[in-house]
Amino acid sequence: MNKLIHFLRLVRWPNLLFILLAESLFHFFIFKPLYPNLAFTADYSFYFIVATSICIAAAGYIINDYFDVNIDQVNKPKMVVVGAHISRRWVIFWHLMLSMGGVYLSLIAFPFQQYLHIHFSNLATILILWFYSTNFKRDFLIGNVVIAMLTAWTIGVVYFSKFTLVQLVNPTQMHSADLKLFKLMLLYSSFAFILTLIREALKDMEDMDGDEKFGCTTMPIAWGLQTTKVYVAVWLMVLILVLIFIQLYAIPFGWWMPVIYCIATIIVPLVYVLFKLKDSFSRTDFNRLSKWIKFAMLMGILSMSFFYFLL
Repeated sequence: MNKLIHFLRLVRWPNLLFILLAESLFHFFIFKPLYPNLAFTADYSFYFIVATSICIAAAGYIINDYFDVNIDQVNKPKMVVVGAHISRRWVIFWHLMLSMGGVYLSLIAFPFQQYLHIHFSNLATILILWFYSTNFKRDFLIGNVVIAMLTAWTIGVVYFSKFTLVQLVNPTQMHSADLKLFKLMLLYSSFAFILTLIREALKDMEDMDGDEKFGCTTMPIAWGLQTTKVYVAVWLMVLILVLIFIQLYAIPFGWWMPVIYCIATIIVPLVYVLFKLKDSFSRTDFNRLSKWIKFAMLMGILSMSFFYFLL
């Protein structure tokens, strides 16, 4: 039982639940209401794309901990799993098994030539996660952008799995449902991208001690704490203003419940982080702000449920 608990910690099971929740809500509460007459095969392929996403993400978390074991022993020594509870050899084994399992699952559900873009993206994601763990995360800003893009792709991959490569390259007929699906995918992917950029910068400030000791050039190390705070504040203000604009757009339609929900559970927490950022200096402070960002992301994901009634 202890091995299982440590393995679940290694694969970041709460983050995997985030992926499951985000992709499920996008499929069942946005895609299905827009395409109510599709056959069961749409659900069948969706289950496989979710399983693929979870396997590849879990493999990414594993390999990240494998290469970060020395840094983690400084930043969070009580949370280290690799070498302490699971041997490095088994860690590599599980990384390989989950990576190959993700690729295999997508091959089962998606014909190779028709969905070449899905199979290519899966392989690319595995390689990017490997190079992120070995190189990108230690480089200035690159690691943050890579993780933000991969987080946004969690929604994007569900959207792109709904269309064959031919349909994407040569769309013969664009229906209103297709356009709505694309806009909503872009909205939630952008939301996830910006929030992840913010959260990764907060995590970099939280982990400065270990990162600096092992030669990483993350943003707070390269720019300093104060400049990194300005960077985070700018992104927070951009996101808050965009969300306010979206609420102003929704009010004439009488969508009062989604508007109140967004203000109370997303905009207010983001404003709170913005005001608390100035007086945050310790590891505990940045960890607390990071949790508020994660809460806002969760609430943003859950907001997809409103579209089941609005579409």
